Amino acid sequence: MKTIAGFDRIGEENAFAVLARAGVLAAQGKDIINLGIGQPDFATPENIVEAAVKALRDGQHGYTPATGIAPLREAVAADLHRRFQAEVNPDNVIIVPGGKVTMFSAILMFGEPGAEILYPDPGFPIYRSMIEFTGATPIPVPIREENGFGISAEETLSLINDKTRLLILNSPANPCGGVTPRAEIDKLVKGLEAHPDVAVMSDEIYDQMVYDGEEHVTLLDYPSIRDRLILLNGWSKTYAMTGWRLGYSVWPDGLIDKVRKLAVNAWSCVNTPAQFAALEALTGPQDAVAQMVAEFDARRKLVVDLLNDLPGVSCITPKGAFYAFPNISETGFKAKPLASALLEEAGVATIGGPDFGILGEGYIRLSYANSQENIRRAVDRIGAFLEKR
Repeated sequence: MKTIAGFDRIGEENAFAVLARAGVLAAQGKDIINLGIGQPDFATPENIVEAAVKALRDGQHGYTPATGIAPLREAVAADLHRRFQAEVNPDNVIIVPGGKVTMFSAILMFGEPGAEILYPDPGFPIYRSMIEFTGATPIPVPIREENGFGISAEETLSLINDKTRLLILNSPANPCGGVTPRAEIDKLVKGLEAHPDVAVMSDEIYDQMVYDGEEHVTLLDYPSIRDRLILLNGWSKTYAMTGWRLGYSVWPDGLIDKVRKLAVNAWSCVNTPAQFAALEALTGPQDAVAQMVAEFDARRKLVVDLLNDLPGVSCITPKGAFYAFPNISETGFKAKPLASALLEEAGVATIGGPDFGILGEGYIRLSYANSQENIRRAVDRIGAFLEKR
């Protein structure tokens, strides 16, 4: 059966393949410590769960508007104003079934043969996968260790030409944990003023996970690009709701109706009780968020200290998200073979850097969304493996 060529180009997120293999090994009786998948190990806060249960009991079983229920869109706008003083019209907010849907929608809108789309490398693998699916040319924006795994405005702007349709940004960043400082974003936005036809998608899903007094700078702060800015965010990481499949995005006036129509064609609307859970997440107590972030911070410091004691390994301190991206180039291993060997032989699931882009060679990603005890055990196993070799 013949399908369109795009399906031969589409990639995947290898973290799910590692998760599946770890599950197989665990089912065989092997003790596996999973530092691979980017998923909080905390339960969804009880008040959020109860809001979904109440919605079900109250009969909230039907379709909603494709853009999401009005109270939730209003709560998103209010939350962005509370945290960033950003002025957002609820009519420009769309509720979507997970963050990937915003990536899919934005890249589908701007990607076609002959177009170029810039994306971070190392970066979330679905960016490149979707760009290639559309037939557009993926142009990697280097994310370098010497820049603290933040972007370089000068280097990014140098990659823009008359074929560039979309620029994808991600801070705090997956997989590197980098946070791009305001001064660098200021330079980038100033430079983008010379390229008014280039849209920007800012993936800010980890916006509440910043450490060491770092500031999360939202692209909503910059009026000069608001008419072409797509903001990606959601509930998965902040509220430990990965399996709820809940995200939101903010679209400019010229694009919101296009994405609404895409929603009607593709997913109709987001699960109704889940939307009421999301409403409670934004409007209810935020104590659980603060507690989770404080624990991630403690784990972050622990994993960096432990990794820097390993032979051939060095790890700069991530400033955001919940990932460490240690440099393993002095171990004598390539990244993916090392990640595979650590899983199969040491019982530790990690992700090889090249799964996040060509510039990921020489690194592996560890998620510290696991207990401090498990982090210690995992790094001990990695150390023992490296010492043996």
